[in-house]
Amino acid sequence: MTGADIDYARYDRIRPIRWTGGALELLDQRRLPFETTYVSCGTSDEVADAIRQLVVRGAPAIGIAAAWGVVLAARGIDAVDGAQAARLLQPAMEQLNAARPTAVNLAWALARMRGALEGAGSAWRERLEAEARAIETEDLAANRRMGELGASLIAPGSGVLTHCNTGSLATAGFGTALGVIRAGVAQGRIGRVFADETRPWMQGSRLTVWELQQDGIDATLIADAAASHLLKEGGVEWVVVGADRICANGDVANKIGTYQLAISARFHGRKFMVVAPSSTVDMATPSGDLIEIEERDPAELLGVGGSRTVADGIQAWNPVFDVTPAALIDAIVTEKGIVERPDADAMRALLS
Repeated sequence: MTGADIDYARYDRIRPIRWTGGALELLDQRRLPFETTYVSCGTSDEVADAIRQLVVRGAPAIGIAAAWGVVLAARGIDAVDGAQAARLLQPAMEQLNAARPTAVNLAWALARMRGALEGAGSAWRERLEAEARAIETEDLAANRRMGELGASLIAPGSGVLTHCNTGSLATAGFGTALGVIRAGVAQGRIGRVFADETRPWMQGSRLTVWELQQDGIDATLIADAAASHLLKEGGVEWVVVGADRICANGDVANKIGTYQLAISARFHGRKFMVVAPSSTVDMATPSGDLIEIEERDPAELLGVGGSRTVADGIQAWNPVFDVTPAALIDAIVTEKGIVERPDADAMRALLS
């Protein structure tokens, strides 16, 4: 089965980002799975706040939202051409870029929006909107391509485990790692899907299993702490995850908990796949040791669903990402191709 044979009407139903022409509507992922509501953003400040507050999350989706945030910021300035517009939009772009520093797609999308202004005359506003639309449509096409490529590595009937949420909610649609799972299920390659909770924001239990349920894909939820036991028991052949940044040497920054899954997969003889668009590859960062790891409010660890579960006076540490060394990764899948056993030479060859 090829990508043309996948029923995308069935396996690609969710859209987290909607441009209305007057505002950017973002599916509020803090309220899922029990409430499906959109937050309307009419300014770039509101988009930056939505990114910071995790209304929208997932590296590709953050980049797309930021691109539309620039379009909104353009409505508040007067400029005769693209060069002047770029200067006047710089503060808004800096604010958007600071909202989530680890996700490289954010800076990448803003660089594309800045590039769209180069040489633009009086029609610079139209150029900006066209670029934001292109970033979104290209991401959807890339996800479908990655789904097909990643699924080709999986033997029929395999079990897979995924971490965090890497589906339609984190992208323009279909998803990265979850796109591979969708394609694999559609092609009969994946027989069983497991998703871990992904504490403390519970993206796995709140978002991933809900997404799969919308597509009629059965998924089994496990506690984060059960993953190694699952891998030992042999119900999973592949761990399939996304990425927020891939370094020049193949090191990968992703949601906290990814690193320990890679260690456990290697120990138990299972395969580990990272799925992300080429825009997530940061060739300017030589290795994961140089990545700034975002930390969020420690209070996120002190309760569940707004109810405190920890005694007063207890301290907490809340890093949002960790770095998985390339040596623990069996395959990196992008829309440009597959890199098996990634290293610096293989990453350069991919992007050349």
